[in-house]
Amino acid sequence: MAKTSFDDAEFGEISIRYHRMARGIGFRYTPAGILTVTAPPRTPVFLLKQSINLSRTQIRRIQTNINQPVYTDGQEIGKSHRIHIRPTTATAPSLRISQRTIEVSVPDTFESKDSAVQTLIRKKVITILRKEAKAYLPRRLKLLAVRHGYMYRQVRYSHASSRWGSCSSQGTISLNIALMSLPLELIDYVLIHELCHTVEMNHSTAFWKRVEVGDPHYLLHRKQLKLYSPHV
Repeated sequence: MAKTSFDDAEFGEISIRYHRMARGIGFRYTPAGILTVTAPPRTPVFLLKQSINLSRTQIRRIQTNINQPVYTDGQEIGKSHRIHIRPTTATAPSLRISQRTIEVSVPDTFESKDSAVQTLIRKKVITILRKEAKAYLPRRLKLLAVRHGYMYRQVRYSHASSRWGSCSSQGTISLNIALMSLPLELIDYVLIHELCHTVEMNHSTAFWKRVEVGDPHYLLHRKQLKLYSPHV
């Protein structure tokens, strides 16, 4: 049986769609935020992986255009930082960390929403969220796994994703560092969701019953999660 997906260190689980009308290998994101590679029938998986490696810049660009957030003054970043945007007489925007504040200096010839300013902020946000994610998420995931009797192979982190998390058929759980911007109860919901996928690789009734055991308020948390964006 042909594989229907494969795991990637950066993009998480990638869905494979074989189509007899496909003239080559193409990429797209589904409305659910799943990266899908389309290829002619019987295309070897190693060629799909090779194509992903050669197209990473293109795929990142596609992701960048998907609901990319605009960072604003006073915005909280993760569990430890806050953005402060202030004017400056300098000719170029700059950024520094002062204790727990991301201080962004913006000249009067720029606007805070300009690409140069947003890119500057985004790079620092990614650094902060990745550090927080690596400090908190693996410990919390392990605790929940032990508590509910799940096993997984390893944990990976990504910011180049439109999903909060994913679980491969090999038991690798990929987590979006943007999780650190969520309330703690919603982080737990996502972690439990992915742990349940180590047993049920679907969204069947059996899967949701497992989720309910781990999170009795999962219906509320699932609804609340839609109010947030996984994009960094």
